Amino acid sequence: MAAAPGQYTESAVTDELVATMARPPTDEGAMPDSDPETIVAGLIDRARAAMDAYENHDQARVDEAVTALAWSLYKPENARALAELAVEDTGLGDVESKVVKNTRKTFGTLRDLMRVRTVGVIEDLPGRGLVKYGKPVGVVGAVCPSTNPAATPVNKAMMALKGGNAVIIAPSPAGQKTTLETVRLMRAELAKAGHPQDLVQILPPPVDKAMTQALMNRSDLVVVTGSQNNVRRAMKSGTVTIGVGPGNVPVIIDSTADLADAAQKICASKIFDNATSCSSENAVIVLDDVYEAAMAALVEAGGYRCTPSEKAEIEAVLWRGGMLNRRVIAKDADVAARAFGLPEAAERAKFFMVEEAEVGGKHSFADEKLSLVLTVYRAGDFADARRIATAILRVTGLGHSVGIHTADPDRARELAASTDVVRVLVNQAHTFGNGGSFDNAMPFTLSMGGGTWAGNTISDNLNWSHFINVTHLVTTIPEDRPSEAEMFADHWAKYGR
Repeated sequence: MAAAPGQYTESAVTDELVATMARPPTDEGAMPDSDPETIVAGLIDRARAAMDAYENHDQARVDEAVTALAWSLYKPENARALAELAVEDTGLGDVESKVVKNTRKTFGTLRDLMRVRTVGVIEDLPGRGLVKYGKPVGVVGAVCPSTNPAATPVNKAMMALKGGNAVIIAPSPAGQKTTLETVRLMRAELAKAGHPQDLVQILPPPVDKAMTQALMNRSDLVVVTGSQNNVRRAMKSGTVTIGVGPGNVPVIIDSTADLADAAQKICASKIFDNATSCSSENAVIVLDDVYEAAMAALVEAGGYRCTPSEKAEIEAVLWRGGMLNRRVIAKDADVAARAFGLPEAAERAKFFMVEEAEVGGKHSFADEKLSLVLTVYRAGDFADARRIATAILRVTGLGHSVGIHTADPDRARELAASTDVVRVLVNQAHTFGNGGSFDNAMPFTLSMGGGTWAGNTISDNLNWSHFINVTHLVTTIPEDRPSEAEMFADHWAKYGR
């Protein structure tokens, strides 16, 4: 019998989902083979059979399937139940933030997907003699992180099915209970809408590296969010791979910024889901002439300004053996404050500020922290602020993003022109704007490419266009051939023939 949304039981998920999905499609009574390659081969076969039955030539039916997936998570009781299960399952983040993430990201992605054609004729340009046809890429292997064990699987599944594909999800071992329940709900909604359930599948537990690698090897496209180790292994698999790089966002507070507004936005963004987002501010760089005023505004917004000795205590706890300490990452402020040995005043704060004079290296306060610790740097001028931001990104996060709070658009343009990142957000709460927002033009996503700077194949937010192949029907047009003079006249005039 199926478990009610959020009422996870091992037997419910195993009996209803895992046992039916993992067994070979030709033998309905068999138990799943323990060999990862055999298990994944069976899932791939089921995915291809589902694609054959999917009405993916019909944009209206495709859009119904995508909407079904969105509703499976957006539905209020499901969004909350899966948020609660995710925190219980992983020990990371905050329930209320995950409810917002489950609904806002899903709704925004659905908005984006409903506005585009992806199957059949997707563009007709008669003046250019060109017709474009969207076609599936095939079976998508979607590797998902523990930080978003519900939102990311749905996000990727929506994009995959929008392109007419099937998807097999590789959950993080730390979040697999949540992802199993998420997949069960997606499959149930697909069935209600008359679509093959096997358009969405999941690797059966216990998930391990061998099974995830087998999926990477056999899929037609792999999309990886999370562990950089997974990204590297996917890139080496021989399968076409879209991987995303780590975040470590530095944000500049310019002399012209509205300090109260900047502080409020930085606070809201930093504390969202206890700083688990790759877009969460990890450092703030404040220009010298507004430094103390900006610090006062950040304290007013909820920050705790650590003393040098408290900073040392945080550093001693935040990293253990060259790794971030799971006892403090993504934890509520009061829990983290006690673990850091901070006073009661810090327990009542929303986040903790440590001030640094120089940019350190890996496992320093310049690195990604996945916690409510915000590093603050003092810059002599705007050029110095840009230098510090670049130095931070070279530690971790090159290619990902940077932010600026300013009233001077030229400063924002200068930052964008001189910094090797895909996204530069101006006067925004970074976590809420970087992966798409209703008040900016970035596509909604939970996976953000960092271009070649980050070793990624995309310099964009992951979106529907990455899940289709395009056939170009080409017919002749009146000849478009300029004269030699049009092409070479300037060169001849400057340098001769």
